Amino acid sequence: MSLEKGRTLENPNADLEPGDQVRHPAQPDWGLGQVQSNIAGRITVNFEHRGKVVFDGRRIELIAMFDM
Repeated sequence: MSLEKGRTLENPNADLEPGDQVRHPAQPDWGLGQVQSNIAGRITVNFEHRGKVVFDGRRIELIAMFDM
């Protein structure tokens, strides 16, 4: 399995940085989220319709949204 730079099977969100925009794959109603921090696998994201949520980056793979 090929993973992008920084990503591992243990932490597929390792490449997320503050300011990156993401979506939660199981919670589309939360809207777009902005990464606030990513420290030692704990990712804090502020979502449009949910507010601030802290994730264990080893348990959920957030969907990075890139400007096209």
